Amino acid sequence: MTVLARARRVREALLGGRNQTWHATEALRRGLLLGVGLVVAGVLAHNVVLALLGAPLLAASVLALSTKPSGTPKVTVLPVARTGEAGETALATVRVDPGHGAELLAIRLPDKGNPGPGPVHLLPASVAEIACGLYRRAWGEGVDLRLDHLVAGPDALIVHGPMVGREVSRVLLPPVRELPAGPVPARPAGLVGVHRSRRPGDSTDLRTIRPFQPGDRMRRIDWRVSLRSNDSMPYVRENHAESDADVVLVLDTRFDVAAEIADWSLPARGAAVRPGGSLDTAVRAAASLAASYLRQGDRVGLVDLGRPRLYVRPGAGRRQLLRLRNQLVVCARSAGWSSRPVLNAHQVSGGALVVVLSPFLDDAVVGATAQAARRGNLVLAVDVLPAELVAEPEDRWGEPVRQIITLERRVRLDALRGHGIAVLPWSSAEQGLHVLRPGARRSR
Repeated sequence: MTVLARARRVREALLGGRNQTWHATEALRRGLLLGVGLVVAGVLAHNVVLALLGAPLLAASVLALSTKPSGTPKVTVLPVARTGEAGETALATVRVDPGHGAELLAIRLPDKGNPGPGPVHLLPASVAEIACGLYRRAWGEGVDLRLDHLVAGPDALIVHGPMVGREVSRVLLPPVRELPAGPVPARPAGLVGVHRSRRPGDSTDLRTIRPFQPGDRMRRIDWRVSLRSNDSMPYVRENHAESDADVVLVLDTRFDVAAEIADWSLPARGAAVRPGGSLDTAVRAAASLAASYLRQGDRVGLVDLGRPRLYVRPGAGRRQLLRLRNQLVVCARSAGWSSRPVLNAHQVSGGALVVVLSPFLDDAVVGATAQAARRGNLVLAVDVLPAELVAEPEDRWGEPVRQIITLERRVRLDALRGHGIAVLPWSSAEQGLHVLRPGARRSR
């Protein structure tokens, strides 16, 4: 017997199958007892008032038992898209089959504009379909709809339920912001791209002017230079080739911290990541960077420092962007402490741009980043820790701890700069929009 079957048996034993059939409520039992008691007391005491008070209660209870609803109510939801965009409202259709003789339906539906399953709504049982909006502002995986319901007969004296509905969860992808195209060193893996390569080609960037050789095209001849030359030889203009580049986004999921140092040891409440924390910022930055480079035809991959098995090979196109955004949600869901960050050579191809998104709170991530630079890759370190850390106000050691953390991070970032790695903060949206070009200028 499986664990699920055992749990179902225990639940049925505790409930006695009561919720899954039409059954009387406590109000019906109290109405019967009170009605019979008042009528009997009125007859024995020869008191007409007591009999008149008990007669309506007894008649209503008997009428409810005689018109007991039948059938098995069913509440189902039509299929909803498993993925969506954060902050957008998706429509879900709920179909209701209350059975025969039902009058009221109490069902839990999401509230408009508020995340979560929502409150319980009281509706007439004659409703056949219910349209509700699913809304969640935070990206990630979460429950948007849970159809807990209860169906009641006349006067709500006989009910079916309450029944715990099936959860409908969706994956909301990290948002993408418009970023400027980032100039990165090209990896000569193709002849088509937007970045200048060291090889000669057909771009508009002049590479050199050299004497004419067999196989050169006539339209390449620079007649002005040829006429001014003393050797009476034709000269041709040789341009650079344009090729695409490999970009590897390296995500540090081992830390998820916010500006308040006192909350670093506490788990995030109600969400997979801390809103506005380092991991939230890193995921949003990675999604925006991936969209920016993929838009100009480059190949983008993803590496999780804490969990190497979540590696995504570099690829191009819209499908790659969708794959990367889904994988970012998986990385955030699997985030947790790992003592040794892993950035292997097979995960980063030669000549690729490596963008490391981390708060840089330990020496291990600095060593992994420097190792990637020593392999010959251009490395860009993006600091995702909030700019101003807040010390714990109730602890006398709060401010010294903040200063020590700040000084240690400053030493680590200076060590990265010593290896020729550009270090840029992602502390605000304005800085994030121009994070690419300063890094490229610094690398050149």
